[in-house]
Parts: sequence; C-alpha cells; structure tokens
Amino acid sequence: MRMSRSPSSTSTLWRRNLWVIWFAQFTAILGFSSVVPILPFYVQQLGVTDPNAVKFWSGAIFSAHAITMAVMAPIWGTLADRYGRKPMVERAMFGGAVAIGLMSLARTPLQLALLRAFQGALTGTVAAATTLVASMAPRDHLGRSLGLLQMAIYAGSSFGPMMGGVVADTLGFRATFWTTGSLLFLGGLMVFLWVQENFSPPLSRTQRLSLLESVRAALSSTALASVFGVRFLARTAGRLLAPVLPLVVQSLVPAGAAATISGVVQGLNSAAGAAGAVVLGRLSDRLGERRVMLPCLLSSAVLHIPQYFVGSIVPLVVLYTLSGFAMGGTITALSATLASLAPAGRQGTVYGLESTFTSLANAIGPMLSTTLAVVGGLRMPFLGTAACFSLAGLATAYLVRERQP
Repeated sequence: MRMSRSPSSTSTLWRRNLWVIWFAQFTAILGFSSVVPILPFYVQQLGVTDPNAVKFWSGAIFSAHAITMAVMAPIWGTLADRYGRKPMVERAMFGGAVAIGLMSLARTPLQLALLRAFQGALTGTVAAATTLVASMAPRDHLGRSLGLLQMAIYAGSSFGPMMGGVVADTLGFRATFWTTGSLLFLGGLMVFLWVQENFSPPLSRTQRLSLLESVRAALSSTALASVFGVRFLARTAGRLLAPVLPLVVQSLVPAGAAATISGVVQGLNSAAGAAGAVVLGRLSDRLGERRVMLPCLLSSAVLHIPQYFVGSIVPLVVLYTLSGFAMGGTITALSATLASLAPAGRQGTVYGLESTFTSLANAIGPMLSTTLAVVGGLRMPFLGTAACFSLAGLATAYLVRERQP
C-alpha cells in the first residue's frame, strides 16, 4: 500500500515547511558530523595512549550511540504516528543539543561513551525529519522532497567534518562539542517557530496499533523487510571505517594536521554523496531504483579494495570520494523504494524501523571494524567494507523488488 497525500500539490505550506526542515536538518547534521573526525583524538586527550585501547574505546563510543538509537527509534516512530511528527523533530534536535553539549565536560572515556548512549536515545533527526517530510509532501512531489532532504543531510555531512577538524585544531576538541550543541539548538528552534503541521491523530482502535503490532505489521511485509536488509548491510559497510579512517589518515599525513585532513577526507566523501544522490536519483526515476542500486553497491565494493593498499593520502582521497558518489545513489534509491512501500498512517513506524536497522549497523560496524583492525591490522576494515557492499549487492539482485509505478 502506498502513502496517501492530503496536501494539495498547489499548496505553499508544505513547500515552506520543506525548506525550513531542509535548513534545520542541514544545521543539525553539520553539527553532528563535526564531532565524528575528532572522537578518536578526543579519546587520546582523555588519557588513553595504548593504540589497541584507543581502537577499543573509539569503537565503543561509536557503538554506544547506535545501540540506544536502535532501541528507541521504533518507539519514537510510533509516537510520531500517534501524536505528530513535528514534536519528534524538536525532541531529536533539542535533546541532541543537551547531550552533545555535555560531552565537552567528559573526563574519562567511559563518561564519553555514556553520553554518546544518551545522545542515541534522544536523537534521530534523520528519521524524524524524513517522516515529517514524507507525511507533508504531495504524492507528485514526494521524490523531489525526499531528494532535497537527502541533499541537506549530505551537505551537512560534507562541511561538518571539515568544520569540526578546523575548530578542534584551532580552539580545542571541547569547543567542537559546544559548537555542535549550539547548531542543534538552532535547528530545533527553526522547526519550533516556523514549521506548521496539520496532524490528525488516529481515533479508532484499529488505527492506534501498539508498538509491537506496528512493528510486526511492517516486518511481515517481504518487500519492506528486503529493503531493511539491504539498508542494514550498506550501512554496516559505511560505518566500518568510522573508527579507523582518522587513524589511517594520521599515518599518512604530517603530525598536527590529522584532524583537519581527516575532516576534509570525510567531507569530500559526503559532498560526492550529495552529487550522487541528485544525479543517480534522477537516473533511478527513469531506470528504476534496483537498476541504479545494484551497480552502485558493486562499485562501492570494488572501490574499497585498493584503499587497503594505498601508501599516500591522495589515492585514498580519490577512491574514498568516488565511493561516496556511489553511496549517494544507493541511499537515494533505497529511500525512494521505502517511501513508496510505507502504509498510510504508518510512516513513523516504518522510518523508525529503518532507523533501527541503520543504528544496529552503526553499532555493529565500528565493533567489527575494531576487531578487524586489532586482528588483521589498521587497513583490514577496508576489505571488510568491500565484503559488506558485495553482500548488499547480492541481496539487491535477488531480493529487492522494483517499485511499482
């Protein structure tokens, strides 16, 4: 069943809401992604010096956030279907502002890991904003609206790591957390002041499904389950490098420049993802999502293999940027497929479940990464990434259905 669209295509309210959400989400992701490249270095500043211990705590800090988000995402999604989508965006942004601001006060790696877990429980701006946009946009503008939102996510991810690296190198690591908290508060304020949601809560008992009933209904759909599976594999692949990429960059660049260059590397990857989302997203409208998704996944697998062997920073930057372009096409095609399959009135639950699978991948990816790095060396996660993308490609070839026109 497809989602119904109550707003008229000629209405201006949904357009205004979309652009407010776009800027708010860009601001939020700009903040979130600014802390990513500095987390392993922040662990070192907190007193961890043993290389294997740095790898362990880096993986734990990335995974703590993901585990709590995986648990809470379906709950927030069900509450969005019951009480409105706008409050969920506000909760995610204001909650993130508090959690990340407190990270500047951390004195031990354990405190930082606990605050990351707190952040995961409160946030989830991508799922919340996607649900809000999908519930507001008219049917004939759904793809464009979700594409623009994806562009905001990639744009924020492009500039955030670079900003975080520069702030960390010039003002210190703790200043990065203050900056992020301020940006998230600003994004939440935009939504609170300028987004208008005409939400009608479900009235009948059949419409008010419990959390377990909503989750069971979504997972019983073979079409949705296959998309969730591919999303999980692709995200696992995407997160395998998070704990080790800054350390690989550190081994290839002069001392003192690692944070800035690491931010640039991740920023270029996200910028390429934004370009891929636009270019390949349009191509998928003509060819079908599956025909774009499959070559993107296989290209990502191929591009990560030579990254294991690079001996200088330039080829790493080129290959990692190209893989970002392919990933942008993958995520856009997956989002479009999921949007068309989400039942009317259950968008929050479906996107909450997608966030759960994404968060599980966010948790498993860093843990698998640190295991591979400890056992097989710092570069081994590149080969693990290639393997995960290959599995996602196989799943797409045999399981994912074409979206019906």
